[in-house]
Amino acid sequence: MRFGDPGAFWFLLALPALAAIYVWSFRKRKQALAGFGAGHLMEKLTAATSSTRQIIKAVLLLFAFFFLVLALVQPRFGTRLEMVSRRGVDVMVALDTSLSMMAMDVPPNRLLRARLEIESLIDRLEGDRVGLVAFSGQSFVLCPLTLDYGAAKLFLDSIDTGLIPTQGTAIAQAVRTATDAFGGEEQKYKALVLITDGEDHVGEAIEAAEAAAEAGVRIFAVGIGTPDGELIPVKRDGRTEFLKDRDGNIVKTRLDEATLVEMAKITEGGYVRSQRGRIGLDEVYAQISSMEKRELGSRKLSQYKHRYQWPLGTAVVLIILESLLSDRRRVS
Repeated sequence: MRFGDPGAFWFLLALPALAAIYVWSFRKRKQALAGFGAGHLMEKLTAATSSTRQIIKAVLLLFAFFFLVLALVQPRFGTRLEMVSRRGVDVMVALDTSLSMMAMDVPPNRLLRARLEIESLIDRLEGDRVGLVAFSGQSFVLCPLTLDYGAAKLFLDSIDTGLIPTQGTAIAQAVRTATDAFGGEEQKYKALVLITDGEDHVGEAIEAAEAAAEAGVRIFAVGIGTPDGELIPVKRDGRTEFLKDRDGNIVKTRLDEATLVEMAKITEGGYVRSQRGRIGLDEVYAQISSMEKRELGSRKLSQYKHRYQWPLGTAVVLIILESLLSDRRRVS
């Protein structure tokens, strides 16, 4: 047996309290009657009321409450076999881990906001395989395509700017690494979510996008940052400073949209820019959801049958019985 909402069992803690309230009310009533007049006189005055029936009505309501709680926990037992088909696309997320992703124009900073929204994106996937590529000056597959969303989120949590020693932003290499990770058996059903500020320090991003398009990969680029630029905070000796170049000048990281827009256009994907504290993965998810999906297999699953109807029906019957049962008795 399994339960859909075992947390509802906590409501059973109210059952002894309800029983205690009934006992207290019966005793207070008895004490009130005893103080009102002589015992034999009060027995005659209350002869039409059956205390036994009142107790039975209270017991019926207590049992009705118990069975209502059983219905709330959604008991499931007995199984049936169902054939479940899985359809979806392959989604590879390539996340920029260069120092520029520490800029705080997207609070709390670009990298942390991206990680939070990627996690939300993974939670919304249904039947799609997902993988992760981390890149800065170099790139590598952090998590291969998988249906284990929990494992993917564990890998996602490990991403920070120190993950790849080689600094810089090599967008072309990230696209090639992701394209290779998809495999070559299909020429469609592939979505690459590229999250970066677009400052490509190596070049060849357009050529990499063209190769991705030939492999059936659609690039959905997400531009993080603003064209005006933002300072890059770094910690040194316990102090927060701003990144400087070799000449001692403070470095500003600026969003380069032109390259990202062109890459998305070449691959018939899409481009969104971060704004108002979010990076736009909701829009990306909507675009991916509209993609053609392939049959990824089917299998038989053993499903537990819902049995909440039984305790719910029992509770309803008990409530009806309580309402029909009168606490009055015939007095001859």
